[in-house]
Amino acid sequence: METNTSIEANTTKKILITEGQPAAALAERTVFPILMMISMAHLFNDTIQSLIPAIYPIVKESLKLSFSALGIITFVFQLSASLLQPFIGAYTDRRPQPYFLVMGMAISLTGLVLLAFARSYPLVLASVALVGIGSSIFHPEASKVAFLAAGPRRGLAQSLFQLGGNAGSSIGPLLAALVIAPFHQERLAWFSIVVLLAMFVLMRVASWYKGHMALRQKKKRDVATEDLVPLSRRKVIFAVTILLVLIFSKYFYMASMTSYFTFYLIDKFHVSVSAAQMYLFLFLFSVAAGTLIGGPLGDRIGRKYVIWISILGVAPFTLLLPYANLFWTAILTVIIGIILSSAFSAILVYAQELMPGKVGMIAGLFFGLAFGMGGLGSALLGQLADRTSIGYVYQVCSFLPLLGLLTGFLPETHKRRAKKA
Repeated sequence: METNTSIEANTTKKILITEGQPAAALAERTVFPILMMISMAHLFNDTIQSLIPAIYPIVKESLKLSFSALGIITFVFQLSASLLQPFIGAYTDRRPQPYFLVMGMAISLTGLVLLAFARSYPLVLASVALVGIGSSIFHPEASKVAFLAAGPRRGLAQSLFQLGGNAGSSIGPLLAALVIAPFHQERLAWFSIVVLLAMFVLMRVASWYKGHMALRQKKKRDVATEDLVPLSRRKVIFAVTILLVLIFSKYFYMASMTSYFTFYLIDKFHVSVSAAQMYLFLFLFSVAAGTLIGGPLGDRIGRKYVIWISILGVAPFTLLLPYANLFWTAILTVIIGIILSSAFSAILVYAQELMPGKVGMIAGLFFGLAFGMGGLGSALLGQLADRTSIGYVYQVCSFLPLLGLLTGFLPETHKRRAKKA
């Protein structure tokens, strides 16, 4: 037993400390192997999540559902995925729980299997709620792992983490088009293999997380904050409020794309379900690509500027989208996906710098709000589509990015951008 313990301790030490680096230097290094693993787990997690809206055309037909009923499915999923996140994040800030990562994935697995064989609307709702609860446990702790492994490159770390999730979201509709749509809903059960693989990866990450936290307790400071501008409580609350409004803008628009874009294409251009899924994949793939840009760019030029570019900069393209033909619709959705997706990493790290020491709570709050706004947006937009038309939904949503003008009220957070002459 002593030999095994010694081997495990040495392995953890090798991962955390390279070539004689002291434990005090942990915050100065970026641990790329851990970032790659947590990004991969995020990919697996969000692949499973993205299968929910991807099968909407199937359940709409089989269960004879309205757009409003589809919106309620998304609302239940997003609500269950959002409510717990800030509380879990706040709890694990005080008491880190490395194996919550694995537990959350196990709950998602249960929901996935139930959804594969759901033959009634209430069972569909219960199934997606379980997937949402699993996601609400996974995201705050996974985001914290990315923060802890980031060293000084926080934007890059969050972008890599988000890249995994967005790549998973883009792969889901493609897999649904190839594996589920031509066959039956039961094919969802095949994706249990993906969840089991994610649980294996997360066991490795949890082991690192546990060892890392033990070493960090020896340090008096968590992550270096010497370059941050001290802000009053009022300014912090004001800035966080603006960020939450920007999240509302981004994820209401994203809800229109992820939940109803296939129906928009089918209604306006009369494409097939499989073709519409391919166009959705194109949009979501561009979202994954754009995610990788925002974080590193924020590290380089400042997160506030990235938020400006991402939220407000996408407005001309969203305003054009409802009036474009099929070819230009495809082009515009790629541009929109790339620009809009660069915001979240910058917003999240900016908020974490506003409130040092509250990494898990901030991650839970913003991931939770992102899920919640997506669910609420889907439900409300479904109602709007039923009462008007699916095309009208995109005309209304095209104005949402104009809320990016509020970015001008955000304070600077770094001393290097508040230098005295």
